[in-house]
Amino acid sequence: MTEYAIKAEGLVRKFGNFKAVDGLNLTVPTGSIYGFLGPNGCGKSTTIRMLTGLLSPTQGSVEVLGLSIPRQAEALRLRIGYMTQKFSLYEDLTARENLQFIGQIYGMPDRQLSQRIDEQLTTYGLTRLATQRAGGMSGGQKQRLGLAAATMHKPDLLFLDEPTSAVDPENRREFWEQLFDLSDAGTTILVTTHYMDEAERCHALAIMEAGIVRADGAPETLMNDMGVSVVEVEAVGLRQLKEQLVSLPQVRSAAQLGIRLRVLVDTAIEDPIAWLQQQQPALRHGRLTLARPSLEDVFVTCTGEGRQ
Repeated sequence: MTEYAIKAEGLVRKFGNFKAVDGLNLTVPTGSIYGFLGPNGCGKSTTIRMLTGLLSPTQGSVEVLGLSIPRQAEALRLRIGYMTQKFSLYEDLTARENLQFIGQIYGMPDRQLSQRIDEQLTTYGLTRLATQRAGGMSGGQKQRLGLAAATMHKPDLLFLDEPTSAVDPENRREFWEQLFDLSDAGTTILVTTHYMDEAERCHALAIMEAGIVRADGAPETLMNDMGVSVVEVEAVGLRQLKEQLVSLPQVRSAAQLGIRLRVLVDTAIEDPIAWLQQQQPALRHGRLTLARPSLEDVFVTCTGEGRQ
């Protein structure tokens, strides 16, 4: 087993004159959960298609599970699972029939297949739904069935493309518990998401914007190294206050959260609370506290207008 399940260098994908992915470098350690965080259209899905061999890169090299992609893509397909954002199983087949169909695609012998179907139905809480047609299932149930199908053949590497976009928070949490179980068993997982709380659950992640990786590393490291202090402000006139603060070059961004204003101040300012009160005397009558950075703060500071 290699140290890295995925290694990509200088990955570029053009569609005409448009660069969907621009010079991506990526290393995903074996057995880890690695996240791609970014808005829709930033290049996450295009990257996954190149890593699986479904798309050929315009430039760059890709090695997945020790195989050169796309040249050895056929051999790779037997060792990976792929779950898309949109439910892609047959809605007129039952849960058991869908899993049986997937198992037969991978050439599983009948006795092994029957045993594996029962295992998957139990693992993903689908035993009661074994004879129910997939089309009549809820979003969370379809999600669990999709993951059961994607892992039927015990893949070494699992690609999940926005897998929780259509389910409620409780089902999302259960889904992630199942991902941690897979990771503990040795499966490497690459997941794309635009949910900040999900990205924080990953062992490591890359933040993408316009086809470019703006930051990558462990979530805690990214939060600690982002170069800003976070100050939460409770005061009157937050809307006007925000407009005034974001005009200052030392303020990376400001966002209102209910009755608080979350202000990101460059770490060059040693005492951000005193500095803010100096810039806006009205803040001397407000309540200012230092807060823990979040992954959303990281995203704001390294993408769009927040990037310096």
